[in-house]
Amino acid sequence: MKTSYHSLCAWTFNAGKGGFVPADARPDWDNSGLDTPEKIKIVKDKIIPRLPSHIHLGFEMHYNNEYNENNAQAIVDALKDAGMSLAMTTPGAHTRFGYGGICSLDPDERKQANEFGKKAIDLTYGVLKPAWNPDCVPGFIIWNGSFGYDLASVGVREMYENLKEGIAGLCKYEASKGGEMYMSIEPKPNEGHPAMLLPTVASAIVLWYKLRDSYGIDISKKGINKEFGHSEMIGLDLVYDTVEEIDNNMLVHMHVNSQGYNDGIILGGPGKYDIDHGARVNGMNIAVAGLAAQAGYSRWKGHDMQVRAYDNIEQGIDRVIRSVLSWEACEMAAAELNEAELMTLLRKRETAKAEDMMRHALVNAQKIFDKMYKG
Repeated sequence: MKTSYHSLCAWTFNAGKGGFVPADARPDWDNSGLDTPEKIKIVKDKIIPRLPSHIHLGFEMHYNNEYNENNAQAIVDALKDAGMSLAMTTPGAHTRFGYGGICSLDPDERKQANEFGKKAIDLTYGVLKPAWNPDCVPGFIIWNGSFGYDLASVGVREMYENLKEGIAGLCKYEASKGGEMYMSIEPKPNEGHPAMLLPTVASAIVLWYKLRDSYGIDISKKGINKEFGHSEMIGLDLVYDTVEEIDNNMLVHMHVNSQGYNDGIILGGPGKYDIDHGARVNGMNIAVAGLAAQAGYSRWKGHDMQVRAYDNIEQGIDRVIRSVLSWEACEMAAAELNEAELMTLLRKRETAKAEDMMRHALVNAQKIFDKMYKG
């Protein structure tokens, strides 16, 4: 069977989110004692043995709280020992810069944030390079968590200009290192500010074209980190977002976690905060999996998820496994769906029968999941 690339995230393995929910639900996963190499060992010992052999796992990390100059070599050693690869790195700028980061109107913060991003690239191309998978190189995600504001003013336009200049500079710096990575923007409508630059897939696509036309950036390996939950939490159409990404050749990384509102079981969705459920077996995911397969997508499928606030460690590990297998089941069900027959029904306006086909695919996906989960 063809290798399927899934990636897990360092931030999933935590003692608890805190805030309005417990921060100590899983004391043994406290980040003060559980560093990134130890998280990779958990994946090796507890997760990989429960996954089908055709699945290859990667790992995703923020600079500099999850990977940094002090632990990078230990991370490489842990990944090699586990038979895993580096799947994605990203600057954790949102934890360092509270006034816009690279788009800040404060020139000192903006300068520091731009340098911070370069350091994240330096380590990825440096010490971490031996952990790259030559058949599926890592992505570098630019998340907009720091690109926000809470005051309506004419200053927002200058912030957007700063943002373009900052991302263009980061792209040129990455190109000087070799230009091998796939760089993507992860849109989000809110968090960590009430209002964000680049809130939607469409706004991120527009930005890439502006960088191409105004700064001469080669966008052949640039695009979107498809984050399902961020589309869902603003009430946008996850399926059509996928069409836009594919149409612009910008589907370069995926975070397949869900808000959960579209399966009729798990609560969440438009107007809710970022719940970060794992992937679910549901009809929309089957549709997205089918579209991605049509486009030939074969890169990382990241599980940017949080285990629930009431989960113990065993339950948390099980949720990660369920997320990986749920997406695999949706992909397999999409592959087994007779697309020609489906399109014939849609062209003939036989939408009820088309709905039946999608529901049968959903039932099939659940059966596939059950078989893999028990196996």
